[in-house]
Amino acid sequence: MSLEDIIKQRFKNLEILKERGINPYPARCELTHSVKEIKEGYKEGKIKEEEKVVTAGRIMSIRIHGKASFANIKDDNFYIQIYLRKDILGSEKYNLFKKHIDIGDFISVKGNLFITKTGELTINVEDYNILSKSLRPLPEKWHGLKDIELRYRQRYLDILVNPEVREIFVKRSKIIKKIREFLDERGFIEVETPMMHPIAGGALARPFVTYHNALDMKLYLRIAPELYLKRLVVGGFNKIYEINRNFRNEGISIQHNPEFTMLEFYIAYKDYNFLMEFTEEMFTHLAKEILGDLKFEYQGNLIDLTPPWKRINFIDAISEYGNIEKEKLLNKETVFDLAKKFDIDVSKTKTYGKTLMKIFEEVVEEKLIQPTFILDFPIDISPLSKRKENDNFLVERFELYIGGREIANAFSELNDPIEQRERFILQQKERTSGDEEAHMMDEDYILALEYGMPPTAGEGVGIDRLVMLFTNSPSIRDVILFPLLKPKSEKR
Repeated sequence: MSLEDIIKQRFKNLEILKERGINPYPARCELTHSVKEIKEGYKEGKIKEEEKVVTAGRIMSIRIHGKASFANIKDDNFYIQIYLRKDILGSEKYNLFKKHIDIGDFISVKGNLFITKTGELTINVEDYNILSKSLRPLPEKWHGLKDIELRYRQRYLDILVNPEVREIFVKRSKIIKKIREFLDERGFIEVETPMMHPIAGGALARPFVTYHNALDMKLYLRIAPELYLKRLVVGGFNKIYEINRNFRNEGISIQHNPEFTMLEFYIAYKDYNFLMEFTEEMFTHLAKEILGDLKFEYQGNLIDLTPPWKRINFIDAISEYGNIEKEKLLNKETVFDLAKKFDIDVSKTKTYGKTLMKIFEEVVEEKLIQPTFILDFPIDISPLSKRKENDNFLVERFELYIGGREIANAFSELNDPIEQRERFILQQKERTSGDEEAHMMDEDYILALEYGMPPTAGEGVGIDRLVMLFTNSPSIRDVILFPLLKPKSEKR
Protein backbone atom coordinates (compact mmCIF):
# COMPACT_ATOMS: atom_id res chain seq x y z
CA MET A 1 0.00 0.00 0.00
CA SER A 2 1.13 3.55 -0.67
CA LEU A 3 1.46 6.02 2.19
CA GLU A 4 -1.69 7.75 0.95
CA ASP A 5 -3.62 4.47 0.99
CA ILE A 6 -2.39 3.64 4.50
CA ILE A 7 -3.51 7.03 5.80
CA LYS A 8 -6.93 6.64 4.14
CA GLN A 9 -7.32 3.23 5.76
CA ARG A 10 -6.46 4.66 9.17
CA PHE A 11 -9.02 7.43 8.82
CA LYS A 12 -11.53 4.73 7.90
CA ASN A 13 -10.59 2.76 11.03
CA LEU A 14 -11.11 5.94 13.04
CA GLU A 15 -14.62 6.34 11.67
CA ILE A 16 -15.44 2.68 12.40
CA LEU A 17 -14.42 3.15 16.02
CA LYS A 18 -16.65 6.22 16.30
CA GLU A 19 -19.57 4.39 14.63
CA ARG A 20 -19.29 1.68 17.29
CA GLY A 21 -19.56 4.25 20.05
CA ILE A 22 -15.86 4.13 20.96
CA ASN A 23 -14.13 7.41 21.81
CA PRO A 24 -10.72 7.15 20.08
CA TYR A 25 -9.30 10.05 22.13
CA PRO A 26 -10.45 9.72 25.77
CA ALA A 27 -9.29 12.29 28.31
CA ARG A 28 -7.85 9.95 30.93
CA CYS A 29 -6.85 6.43 31.81
CA GLU A 30 -6.45 4.91 35.27
CA LEU A 31 -3.35 2.71 35.50
CA THR A 32 -2.00 0.50 38.25
CA HIS A 33 1.55 0.54 36.90
CA SER A 34 3.66 2.04 34.14
CA VAL A 35 5.46 -0.41 31.85
CA LYS A 36 8.70 0.52 33.60
CA GLU A 37 7.21 -0.25 37.02
CA ILE A 38 5.97 -3.63 35.81
CA LYS A 39 9.32 -4.64 34.35
CA GLU A 40 11.37 -3.40 37.29
CA GLY A 41 8.85 -4.60 39.87
CA TYR A 42 8.87 -8.11 38.45
CA LYS A 43 12.66 -8.16 38.31
CA GLU A 44 12.86 -7.09 41.95
CA GLY A 45 10.22 -9.59 43.08
CA LYS A 46 7.68 -6.91 44.01
CA ILE A 47 5.26 -8.01 41.29
CA LYS A 48 4.48 -11.71 40.88
CA GLU A 49 3.27 -13.85 38.00
CA GLU A 50 -0.53 -14.00 37.76
CA GLU A 51 -0.72 -10.53 39.32
CA LYS A 52 -3.25 -8.35 37.53
CA VAL A 53 -2.03 -5.04 36.13
CA VAL A 54 -3.40 -2.14 34.11
CA THR A 55 -0.86 -0.32 31.97
CA ALA A 56 -0.67 1.59 28.70
CA GLY A 57 1.62 2.40 25.81
CA ARG A 58 2.05 2.83 22.08
CA ILE A 59 1.77 -0.29 19.93
CA MET A 60 5.12 -0.82 18.20
CA SER A 61 4.50 -4.21 16.58
CA ILE A 62 1.63 -6.63 16.02
CA ARG A 63 1.77 -10.35 15.17
CA ILE A 64 -1.60 -11.84 14.27
CA HIS A 65 -2.02 -15.62 14.64
CA GLY A 66 -5.65 -16.45 13.91
CA LYS A 67 -7.42 -16.66 17.26
CA ALA A 68 -4.48 -15.29 19.22
CA SER A 69 -2.15 -12.36 18.67
CA PHE A 70 0.95 -10.82 20.18
CA ALA A 71 1.92 -7.17 20.25
CA ASN A 72 4.57 -4.99 21.86
CA ILE A 73 3.69 -1.73 23.53
CA LYS A 74 6.16 1.00 24.44
CA ASP A 75 5.90 3.54 27.22
CA ASP A 76 8.70 5.98 28.08
CA ASN A 77 11.20 3.82 26.20
CA PHE A 78 10.21 0.62 28.04
CA TYR A 79 8.63 -2.27 26.14
CA ILE A 80 6.37 -5.11 27.22
CA GLN A 81 4.72 -7.88 25.24
CA ILE A 82 0.96 -8.33 25.35
CA TYR A 83 -1.02 -11.46 24.43
CA LEU A 84 -4.59 -11.24 23.11
CA ARG A 85 -6.90 -14.26 22.76
CA LYS A 86 -10.27 -14.41 21.09
CA ASP A 87 -11.75 -16.73 23.74
CA ILE A 88 -10.82 -14.25 26.51
CA LEU A 89 -11.65 -10.96 24.80
CA GLY A 90 -14.68 -12.22 22.88
CA SER A 91 -15.09 -12.22 19.11
CA GLU A 92 -16.18 -8.59 18.76
CA LYS A 93 -13.34 -7.01 20.71
CA TYR A 94 -10.71 -9.40 19.36
CA ASN A 95 -11.75 -8.79 15.74
CA LEU A 96 -11.79 -5.04 16.41
CA PHE A 97 -8.15 -5.30 17.45
CA LYS A 98 -7.22 -7.40 14.42
CA LYS A 99 -8.90 -5.18 11.87
CA HIS A 100 -9.00 -1.64 13.21
CA ILE A 101 -6.16 -1.19 15.72
CA ASP A 102 -2.88 -0.13 14.11
CA ILE A 103 0.79 0.08 14.95
CA GLY A 104 1.28 3.50 16.51
CA ASP A 105 -2.03 3.51 18.39
CA PHE A 106 -1.97 4.06 22.14
CA ILE A 107 -3.95 1.50 24.12
CA SER A 108 -4.43 0.53 27.75
CA VAL A 109 -4.46 -3.15 28.66
CA LYS A 110 -5.69 -5.07 31.69
CA GLY A 111 -4.60 -8.59 32.52
CA ASN A 112 -2.36 -10.89 34.51
CA LEU A 113 1.37 -11.44 34.01
CA PHE A 114 2.94 -14.63 32.78
CA ILE A 115 6.21 -15.82 31.29
CA THR A 116 6.18 -17.24 27.74
CA LYS A 117 8.08 -20.36 26.73
CA THR A 118 10.84 -18.11 25.41
CA GLY A 119 11.13 -16.47 28.84
CA GLU A 120 9.49 -13.12 28.02
CA LEU A 121 7.36 -11.29 30.56
CA THR A 122 3.95 -10.86 28.98
CA ILE A 123 0.50 -9.49 29.85
CA ASN A 124 -2.38 -11.88 29.19
CA VAL A 125 -4.96 -9.29 28.10
CA GLU A 126 -8.50 -9.65 29.37
CA ASP A 127 -9.52 -6.18 28.23
CA TYR A 128 -8.09 -3.22 26.33
CA ASN A 129 -9.15 0.31 25.39
CA ILE A 130 -8.04 2.68 22.67
CA LEU A 131 -6.42 5.84 24.07
CA SER A 132 -5.25 7.62 20.92
CA LYS A 133 -5.70 6.67 17.28
CA SER A 134 -2.58 7.08 15.13
CA LEU A 135 -3.53 8.37 11.67
CA ARG A 136 -0.06 8.12 10.15
CA PRO A 137 2.23 5.08 10.10
CA LEU A 138 5.47 5.14 12.03
CA PRO A 139 8.62 5.11 9.85
CA GLU A 140 9.87 1.56 9.46
CA LYS A 141 13.31 2.31 8.05
CA TRP A 142 14.15 5.57 9.75
CA HIS A 143 17.86 4.77 9.93
CA GLY A 144 17.93 4.55 6.14
CA LEU A 145 16.69 8.10 5.59
CA LYS A 146 19.40 10.26 4.05
CA ASP A 147 17.64 13.61 4.49
CA ILE A 148 18.96 14.43 7.95
CA GLU A 149 16.89 17.63 8.04
CA LEU A 150 13.75 15.48 8.02
CA ARG A 151 14.88 13.97 11.32
CA TYR A 152 15.31 17.46 12.79
CA ARG A 153 11.94 18.63 11.43
CA GLN A 154 10.13 15.61 12.85
CA ARG A 155 12.19 15.18 16.00
CA TYR A 156 9.28 13.44 17.74
CA LEU A 157 9.62 10.56 15.28
CA ASP A 158 13.41 10.63 15.46
CA ILE A 159 13.22 10.15 19.23
CA LEU A 160 10.44 7.60 19.00
CA VAL A 161 12.21 5.17 16.71
CA ASN A 162 15.89 5.92 17.36
CA PRO A 163 16.82 5.00 20.97
CA GLU A 164 20.30 6.52 20.60
CA VAL A 165 18.78 9.91 19.79
CA ARG A 166 16.56 9.76 22.85
CA GLU A 167 19.61 8.87 24.94
CA ILE A 168 21.37 12.08 23.83
CA PHE A 169 18.60 14.17 25.33
CA VAL A 170 18.40 12.06 28.47
CA LYS A 171 22.14 12.65 28.87
CA ARG A 172 21.67 16.38 28.20
CA SER A 173 19.19 16.55 31.07
CA LYS A 174 21.64 14.73 33.36
CA ILE A 175 24.48 17.10 32.41
CA ILE A 176 22.43 20.17 33.34
CA LYS A 177 21.29 18.52 36.57
CA LYS A 178 24.90 17.70 37.53
CA ILE A 179 26.02 21.26 36.74
CA ARG A 180 23.37 22.59 39.10
CA GLU A 181 24.40 20.14 41.81
CA PHE A 182 28.07 21.05 41.39
CA LEU A 183 27.44 24.79 41.73
CA ASP A 184 24.81 24.49 44.47
CA GLU A 185 27.16 22.37 46.59
CA ARG A 186 29.78 25.14 46.33
CA GLY A 187 27.47 27.86 47.58
CA PHE A 188 26.27 29.33 44.30
CA ILE A 189 22.72 30.64 44.00
CA GLU A 190 20.71 30.14 40.81
CA VAL A 191 19.01 33.30 39.57
CA GLU A 192 16.87 34.41 36.64
CA THR A 193 17.45 37.59 34.66
CA PRO A 194 15.43 39.21 31.84
CA MET A 195 15.30 37.73 28.36
CA MET A 196 14.06 41.00 26.82
CA HIS A 197 16.56 43.84 27.14
CA PRO A 198 16.17 47.54 26.39
CA ILE A 199 19.87 47.49 25.45
CA ALA A 200 21.59 44.47 23.91
CA GLY A 201 24.69 43.82 25.95
CA GLY A 202 27.06 41.31 27.51
CA ALA A 203 28.56 40.05 24.25
CA LEU A 204 29.67 41.14 20.80
CA ALA A 205 26.78 39.85 18.70
CA ARG A 206 23.92 41.02 16.51
CA PRO A 207 20.62 40.81 18.41
CA PHE A 208 17.07 39.96 17.42
CA VAL A 209 14.79 42.99 17.72
CA THR A 210 11.19 42.99 18.97
CA TYR A 211 8.71 45.64 20.08
CA HIS A 212 6.59 46.13 23.19
CA ASN A 213 3.32 47.76 22.20
CA ALA A 214 2.10 48.84 25.65
CA LEU A 215 5.39 50.54 26.54
CA ASP A 216 5.92 51.75 22.96
CA MET A 217 9.57 50.67 23.00
CA LYS A 218 12.01 48.53 21.09
CA LEU A 219 13.44 45.54 22.92
CA TYR A 220 16.20 43.05 22.15
CA LEU A 221 16.18 39.34 22.82
CA ARG A 222 19.00 38.54 25.21
CA ILE A 223 22.39 37.92 23.60
CA ALA A 224 23.93 37.30 27.05
CA PRO A 225 22.85 37.70 30.70
CA GLU A 226 26.22 39.11 31.75
CA LEU A 227 25.38 42.71 32.59
CA TYR A 228 22.33 41.78 34.66
CA LEU A 229 24.25 39.11 36.56
CA LYS A 230 27.02 41.58 37.36
CA ARG A 231 24.41 44.04 38.61
CA LEU A 232 23.50 41.33 41.12
CA VAL A 233 27.14 41.10 42.20
CA VAL A 234 26.97 44.85 42.85
CA GLY A 235 23.88 44.09 44.93
CA GLY A 236 25.79 41.69 47.16
CA PHE A 237 25.34 38.24 45.56
CA ASN A 238 28.87 36.85 45.66
CA LYS A 239 28.23 33.49 43.95
CA ILE A 240 25.51 33.31 41.31
CA TYR A 241 24.71 31.40 38.16
CA GLU A 242 22.07 31.21 35.47
CA ILE A 243 21.36 28.49 32.93
CA ASN A 244 19.88 30.65 30.25
CA ARG A 245 18.57 30.84 26.72
CA ASN A 246 20.39 33.34 24.50
CA PHE A 247 19.51 34.59 21.04
CA ARG A 248 21.96 35.84 18.44
CA ASN A 249 21.02 36.88 14.94
CA GLU A 250 23.85 35.03 13.24
CA GLY A 251 24.40 32.23 10.75
CA ILE A 252 23.47 28.60 11.27
CA SER A 253 26.17 25.92 11.21
CA ILE A 254 27.17 22.71 12.95
CA GLN A 255 28.42 24.94 15.80
CA HIS A 256 25.78 27.68 15.82
CA ASN A 257 22.04 27.89 16.36
CA PRO A 258 20.40 31.33 16.73
CA GLU A 259 18.80 30.14 20.00
CA PHE A 260 21.15 28.36 22.36
CA THR A 261 21.74 27.51 26.03
CA MET A 262 24.52 28.89 28.21
CA LEU A 263 25.68 28.46 31.76
CA GLU A 264 26.95 31.78 33.09
CA PHE A 265 28.33 32.14 36.61
CA TYR A 266 30.11 34.79 38.69
CA ILE A 267 32.17 34.70 41.87
CA ALA A 268 33.35 37.74 43.81
CA TYR A 269 36.95 38.29 44.98
CA LYS A 270 38.39 35.90 42.36
CA ASP A 271 40.08 36.33 38.98
CA TYR A 272 40.41 34.31 35.78
CA ASN A 273 43.28 32.26 37.22
CA PHE A 274 40.89 30.84 39.82
CA LEU A 275 38.33 30.06 37.11
CA MET A 276 40.78 27.92 35.14
CA GLU A 277 41.20 25.54 38.08
CA PHE A 278 37.48 25.73 38.87
CA THR A 279 36.63 24.85 35.27
CA GLU A 280 38.96 21.86 35.32
CA GLU A 281 37.28 20.68 38.51
CA MET A 282 33.76 21.13 37.10
CA PHE A 283 34.44 19.44 33.77
CA THR A 284 36.26 16.47 35.28
CA HIS A 285 33.43 16.07 37.79
CA LEU A 286 30.89 16.05 34.96
CA ALA A 287 32.90 13.57 32.90
CA LYS A 288 33.12 11.15 35.83
CA GLU A 289 29.40 11.51 36.61
CA ILE A 290 28.16 11.28 33.01
CA LEU A 291 30.75 9.09 31.29
CA GLY A 292 32.49 7.40 34.20
CA ASP A 293 35.92 8.31 32.80
CA LEU A 294 38.12 11.29 31.98
CA LYS A 295 39.05 9.73 28.65
CA PHE A 296 36.48 9.39 25.88
CA GLU A 297 36.17 9.52 22.12
CA TYR A 298 34.95 12.57 20.29
CA GLN A 299 34.66 12.41 16.50
CA GLY A 300 37.62 10.07 16.05
CA ASN A 301 39.85 11.71 18.66
CA LEU A 302 40.59 10.41 22.15
CA ILE A 303 39.94 13.31 24.53
CA ASP A 304 41.73 13.26 27.87
CA LEU A 305 40.40 15.64 30.55
CA THR A 306 43.02 14.69 33.12
CA PRO A 307 44.27 17.94 34.73
CA PRO A 308 46.24 20.10 34.48
CA TRP A 309 45.19 21.33 31.05
CA LYS A 310 47.47 23.15 28.66
CA ARG A 311 47.61 26.94 29.02
CA ILE A 312 48.99 29.12 26.24
CA ASN A 313 48.92 32.83 25.48
CA PHE A 314 46.72 33.98 22.57
CA ILE A 315 49.62 35.40 20.55
CA ASP A 316 51.84 32.40 21.30
CA ALA A 317 49.09 30.04 20.17
CA ILE A 318 48.84 31.72 16.76
CA SER A 319 52.60 31.57 16.43
CA GLU A 320 52.86 27.91 17.52
CA TYR A 321 49.90 26.41 15.67
CA GLY A 322 50.07 28.69 12.65
CA ASN A 323 53.86 28.44 12.33
CA ILE A 324 54.06 32.24 12.19
CA GLU A 325 56.92 34.30 13.59
CA LYS A 326 55.78 36.03 16.78
CA GLU A 327 57.37 39.31 15.71
CA LYS A 328 55.00 39.47 12.73
CA LEU A 329 52.02 39.08 15.04
CA LEU A 330 53.15 41.96 17.22
CA ASN A 331 53.21 44.37 14.27
CA LYS A 332 49.91 45.84 13.11
CA GLU A 333 50.91 46.22 9.45
CA THR A 334 52.27 42.69 9.09
CA VAL A 335 49.13 41.29 10.79
CA PHE A 336 46.92 42.92 8.16
CA ASP A 337 49.17 41.51 5.43
CA LEU A 338 48.95 38.03 7.01
CA ALA A 339 45.17 38.30 7.12
CA LYS A 340 45.00 38.93 3.39
CA LYS A 341 47.01 35.75 2.79
CA PHE A 342 44.28 33.85 4.65
CA ASP A 343 41.57 35.57 2.56
CA ILE A 344 40.36 37.55 5.59
CA ASP A 345 38.58 40.77 4.63
CA VAL A 346 40.43 43.38 6.71
CA SER A 347 37.91 46.03 5.69
CA LYS A 348 35.46 44.16 7.95
CA THR A 349 37.80 43.31 10.79
CA LYS A 350 39.29 46.84 10.77
CA THR A 351 41.04 46.68 14.16
CA TYR A 352 44.31 44.94 15.01
CA GLY A 353 42.72 42.74 17.67
CA LYS A 354 39.77 41.64 15.53
CA THR A 355 42.12 40.79 12.70
CA LEU A 356 44.27 38.68 15.03
CA MET A 357 41.14 36.90 16.21
CA LYS A 358 40.20 36.00 12.64
CA ILE A 359 43.70 34.63 12.05
CA PHE A 360 43.38 32.63 15.29
CA GLU A 361 40.09 31.14 14.12
CA GLU A 362 41.68 30.26 10.79
CA VAL A 363 44.93 28.62 11.94
CA VAL A 364 44.47 27.58 15.58
CA GLU A 365 40.90 26.62 16.58
CA GLU A 366 40.48 23.26 14.86
CA LYS A 367 43.88 22.08 16.13
CA LEU A 368 42.94 22.47 19.80
CA ILE A 369 41.68 18.91 20.32
CA GLN A 370 42.84 18.33 23.90
CA PRO A 371 41.54 20.74 26.55
CA THR A 372 43.46 23.99 26.18
CA PHE A 373 43.11 27.39 27.84
CA ILE A 374 43.91 30.25 25.45
CA LEU A 375 44.88 33.25 27.60
CA ASP A 376 45.07 37.03 27.37
CA PHE A 377 43.06 38.33 24.43
CA PRO A 378 43.22 41.73 22.68
CA ILE A 379 41.34 44.47 24.50
CA ASP A 380 39.32 45.61 21.47
CA ILE A 381 37.48 42.25 21.30
CA SER A 382 37.01 42.11 25.08
CA PRO A 383 35.22 45.32 26.15
CA LEU A 384 34.01 43.87 29.48
CA SER A 385 37.31 42.31 30.64
CA LYS A 386 39.84 43.71 33.08
CA ARG A 387 43.05 44.98 31.51
CA LYS A 388 46.23 43.09 32.34
CA GLU A 389 48.49 45.05 34.64
CA ASN A 390 51.14 47.04 32.76
CA ASP A 391 49.67 46.06 29.38
CA ASN A 392 47.42 48.37 27.38
CA PHE A 393 46.67 45.80 24.68
CA LEU A 394 45.69 42.59 26.49
CA VAL A 395 43.00 41.65 29.01
CA GLU A 396 42.62 38.91 31.63
CA ARG A 397 40.46 36.58 29.60
CA PHE A 398 40.60 32.93 28.62
CA GLU A 399 38.73 30.71 26.22
CA LEU A 400 38.61 26.95 26.73
CA TYR A 401 38.86 24.77 23.63
CA ILE A 402 38.14 21.04 23.45
CA GLY A 403 37.63 18.97 20.33
CA GLY A 404 38.54 21.88 18.06
CA ARG A 405 35.89 24.32 19.27
CA GLU A 406 35.35 26.89 21.99
CA ILE A 407 33.49 25.51 25.01
CA ALA A 408 33.88 28.30 27.58
CA ASN A 409 34.82 31.98 27.81
CA ALA A 410 35.86 33.74 31.04
CA PHE A 411 37.16 37.08 32.32
CA SER A 412 38.48 38.88 35.27
CA GLU A 413 35.60 41.36 35.11
CA LEU A 414 36.19 45.03 34.44
CA ASN A 415 34.79 46.84 37.50
CA ASP A 416 36.16 50.34 36.90
CA PRO A 417 33.15 52.44 35.77
CA ILE A 418 35.31 55.15 34.21
CA GLU A 419 37.26 52.71 32.07
CA GLN A 420 34.07 50.81 31.23
CA ARG A 421 32.52 54.00 29.87
CA GLU A 422 35.63 54.62 27.75
CA ARG A 423 35.41 51.07 26.38
CA PHE A 424 31.73 51.54 25.52
CA ILE A 425 32.51 54.82 23.74
CA LEU A 426 35.09 53.03 21.58
CA GLN A 427 32.51 50.32 20.85
CA GLN A 428 30.01 53.01 19.87
CA LYS A 429 32.48 54.37 17.33
CA GLU A 430 32.79 50.90 15.83
CA ARG A 431 28.97 50.61 15.61
CA THR A 432 28.88 53.97 13.86
CA SER A 433 31.43 52.71 11.35
CA GLY A 434 29.22 49.71 10.53
CA ASP A 435 30.02 46.98 13.07
CA GLU A 436 26.57 45.65 14.05
CA GLU A 437 28.12 43.37 16.69
CA ALA A 438 29.87 46.11 18.62
CA HIS A 439 28.63 46.67 22.18
CA MET A 440 25.97 49.30 22.84
CA MET A 441 26.35 52.02 25.45
CA ASP A 442 24.64 50.96 28.70
CA GLU A 443 24.39 53.92 31.07
CA ASP A 444 22.45 51.97 33.69
CA TYR A 445 25.17 49.34 33.89
CA ILE A 446 27.82 52.03 34.34
CA LEU A 447 25.62 53.56 37.05
CA ALA A 448 25.60 50.20 38.84
CA LEU A 449 29.40 49.98 38.62
CA GLU A 450 29.67 53.47 40.11
CA TYR A 451 28.16 52.07 43.32
CA GLY A 452 31.05 49.60 43.41
CA MET A 453 31.52 46.01 42.25
CA PRO A 454 34.13 43.87 44.03
CA PRO A 455 36.87 42.08 42.08
CA THR A 456 34.90 39.41 40.23
CA ALA A 457 35.51 36.50 37.89
CA GLY A 458 32.82 35.39 35.44
CA GLU A 459 32.47 32.58 32.95
CA GLY A 460 30.11 31.38 30.24
CA VAL A 461 29.93 27.73 29.20
CA GLY A 462 28.14 26.61 26.04
CA ILE A 463 25.76 23.89 27.23
CA ASP A 464 24.95 22.72 23.70
CA ARG A 465 28.63 22.32 22.80
CA LEU A 466 29.31 20.59 26.11
CA VAL A 467 26.52 18.10 25.35
CA MET A 468 27.98 17.60 21.86
CA LEU A 469 31.30 16.71 23.48
CA PHE A 470 29.85 14.27 26.02
CA THR A 471 27.56 12.56 23.49
CA ASN A 472 30.03 12.41 20.58
CA SER A 473 27.66 14.47 18.43
CA PRO A 474 29.10 16.21 15.34
CA SER A 475 26.46 18.96 15.04
CA ILE A 476 24.74 21.31 17.45
CA ARG A 477 21.46 20.30 15.81
CA ASP A 478 21.96 16.80 17.19
CA VAL A 479 21.73 18.08 20.77
CA ILE A 480 18.94 20.66 20.41
CA LEU A 481 15.48 19.10 20.43
CA PHE A 482 14.03 21.50 17.88
CA PRO A 483 16.79 23.38 16.03
CA LEU A 484 15.79 26.33 13.88
CA LEU A 485 15.20 25.31 10.26
CA LYS A 486 14.05 27.16 7.21
CA PRO A 487 10.39 26.39 6.42
CA LYS A 488 9.99 23.76 3.73
CA SER A 489 8.17 26.15 1.45
CA GLU A 490 11.18 28.49 1.48
CA LYS A 491 13.86 25.83 1.14
CA ARG A 492 16.05 26.30 -1.94
